[in-house]
Amino acid sequence: MFTHEDLARLQGQSLKMQGWIRQQTYSPDMEKTLRRFSSWELAELILRVNQSTLRGRMATDPSLPQGLVEEDGRQRWYTLEEINEIRRRLKINRKSLLPPRPQGKRAIRAAIANFKGGAGKSTVALHFAHAAALDGYRVLAVDFDPQATLSHSMGLSDVAEEVTVWGIMARDLIRETERMNNAARGAESGVALPERKLPSSITGMGLTELRTKDFIKPTSWPTVDVIPSCANAAFVEFASAQYRNLNPEWSFFAAVSRYLDTIPADDYDLVIFDCPPAIGYQSMNAVFAADVLYVPSGPGYWEYDSTTSFIGQLAEALADLSQFQGIVPAGTMTLPKTFLDLRFLLTRFEPNNDLHRAMHQAFRKVFEGRVAEHPIEMTRAVEQSGRFLASIYETDYREMTRETWRRARASFDRAYLEFRDNLVTAWDKLEDEA
Repeated sequence: MFTHEDLARLQGQSLKMQGWIRQQTYSPDMEKTLRRFSSWELAELILRVNQSTLRGRMATDPSLPQGLVEEDGRQRWYTLEEINEIRRRLKINRKSLLPPRPQGKRAIRAAIANFKGGAGKSTVALHFAHAAALDGYRVLAVDFDPQATLSHSMGLSDVAEEVTVWGIMARDLIRETERMNNAARGAESGVALPERKLPSSITGMGLTELRTKDFIKPTSWPTVDVIPSCANAAFVEFASAQYRNLNPEWSFFAAVSRYLDTIPADDYDLVIFDCPPAIGYQSMNAVFAADVLYVPSGPGYWEYDSTTSFIGQLAEALADLSQFQGIVPAGTMTLPKTFLDLRFLLTRFEPNNDLHRAMHQAFRKVFEGRVAEHPIEMTRAVEQSGRFLASIYETDYREMTRETWRRARASFDRAYLEFRDNLVTAWDKLEDEA
């Protein structure tokens, strides 16, 4: 017989193991740090310019960051801050090295969603966030999943539930209820409408005192921030059902969208959502706030079957939101919900596997050109980086054979560049910031 006490004991043992793993993986003070990047990586993989050309330009302008020279003098190693300064100041053949970003637009938001567990949502979100940072973008990652894999991979492990998506939603409930009560008292008819009341267990948590930036945490990447999650945030699904009963007119699905609208438009370029493996209050907030929907899926039949169920149930859930038409306050995304782009991305793909190739063709035939051309390949380097809560971009290529590392890096690079091109096309369709 097992009780909650047994589960708590097992969790305690697991937390000790987590601490040991972090000690082996992170710095001695258990903080995740970002490695430097070699001059080879800088030229060929990050700036994508000829190595000789870059060396020549760096030599003629000693005011540019010159990196750290190894003891053997064969390589220079650069921090991401140094790389971004080089990117800002240097032009090659009169061409800017800055990534494309439409003027006058807020950050574009992409949700990585599928309710199939193990589809690679967190892996894709983590790698796309890091690839975008190396590309020169400022990234905000939002972890909607109480499993908190993305948060842990970003180096955050001690997170209070108040600063997760749950906190954002509970704070929004308080603010929206107050707005509705004020609007009711100020009705033109002069007829006072019933006031919606919230219990002190909600209003007394101090959430309204939290500022927008209090939910955003820095990571070891200087241009990647995260709104983290934690296991205690799992009760958001139960709490949100209660909150809806307290105020049935609360547009719960728009809470995160309203929060993101308060972030200055020029603070970030990309916002990437890692969604939980379920359709619920958190995932509906993610898809409603997203401009672009990316659906990762494994290459097997059962994963294809699950993905088919996911888009069907998501369609029904989004259709149900139409009951809130006319209730959602001005400034929030309108109903019915529309996406600027929709893509399916195969993960754990083995190019020499006949079944995987056949399933890729099946996806492309069924989903009418919405399938990404470049699936993410399953390689040993990807498995190894996953075990150590790191992306392939954080992994030093000297820790394995360069060819093994480069193959994994190339797979994510191709998938990311296609993702970026799709985002930029969608970005142009966003309304300009007022």
